[in-house]
Amino acid sequence: MAGGIAAYKACELLRRLTESGHDVTVVPTSAALEFVGAPTWAALSGRPVSADLWSEVHEVPHVRLGQAADLVVVVPATADLLARAAHGLADDLLTNTLLTARCPVVLAPAMHTEMWEHAATRSNVATLRGRGVLVIEPAEGRLTGADTGRGRLPDPAEIFATCLDVLSRGTTASDLLGRRVVVSAGGTREPLDPVRFLGNRSSGLQGYALARTAAARGAEVTLVAANTDLADPAGVRVVRVETTAELREQVLVAAVDADAVVMAAAPADFRPVGVSGAKIKKADDGSALHLELVQNPDVLHEISTRRVRPGSVVVGFAAETGDATGAVLDLARAKLARKGCDLLVVNDVSGGAVFGQPDNEAVILAADGAVTDVPRGTKAALAHVIWDQVAARLRP
Repeated sequence: MAGGIAAYKACELLRRLTESGHDVTVVPTSAALEFVGAPTWAALSGRPVSADLWSEVHEVPHVRLGQAADLVVVVPATADLLARAAHGLADDLLTNTLLTARCPVVLAPAMHTEMWEHAATRSNVATLRGRGVLVIEPAEGRLTGADTGRGRLPDPAEIFATCLDVLSRGTTASDLLGRRVVVSAGGTREPLDPVRFLGNRSSGLQGYALARTAAARGAEVTLVAANTDLADPAGVRVVRVETTAELREQVLVAAVDADAVVMAAAPADFRPVGVSGAKIKKADDGSALHLELVQNPDVLHEISTRRVRPGSVVVGFAAETGDATGAVLDLARAKLARKGCDLLVVNDVSGGAVFGQPDNEAVILAADGAVTDVPRGTKAALAHVIWDQVAARLRP
């Protein structure tokens, strides 16, 4: 880790890595030890900690650490560290380790907005990404002191999720580098009165996994999130919405210059004709309440048929149960034709499956007739299969 005030947040990342069974060696810069001392890192990692090149010289640590690692992650990565890494400097143990590493490398920047936006930093980041390093986009929020802006270290839990994703893939391959993608997630809510709404059971987990994995593959990601309580994925711009109308508006704006749009959200199909300004009371005689509903716009169909960017790829989701009119895949194929999207990810949600669960399985139908079965696995694994399909269809 480098010497920034966000170094204290790396303690949580270290705890998550060690508690999940990983062996972690902490390699701080001397500046990082000004923020969090070596005893803390040693206690949390269970390993000795050194920042210089002159300890245990006989073991050649600057070579051994890089050669033995499955992943090198620098949290936080300061502007100074990014510059030294981009130019191949090796004046301490950390930068020597970066030069000898033959494993995936993840850098999580944290700095003031002006430093992140400086031309020198942007050039260094581009250089590192061009070499295959995963440089996570910083978050936006409260910085040191009263400053607010882009440059905040992403949530350690999200950096941890990115690390697990890279470890599972064994690569930081950036086949979406330079691409702009839009992902929707969660379930919209249509208010009935100040306290009640029409909604659905979507948790947003699959959409967040799609956003997180796209960022890990180098994309610039906008996540339109409807009514979720999940932490912002590392390196992702999040726009929060509530209703289907709000989701439609934000997706249409973001899709203007997007290479791909993945509609993983579950928009409400109907909304009340009118919304009561006061809480609707139960009738004393127990009589039924009658609601008049109107159909919401079909956002997926609109995105698919009104593409502003030629060659963009649109992905829809279908949560089906099958009914008297047809089986799950029969209904899904009809939906694919009706919506006009390029890919349709089909989930059989009979019995409440998928919603709120950590795992998922699906069938991906393509407009060109291709069918891809994705066996049960993590939602991140399904997300990567979806991005594989998208990347194969993007124009060069």
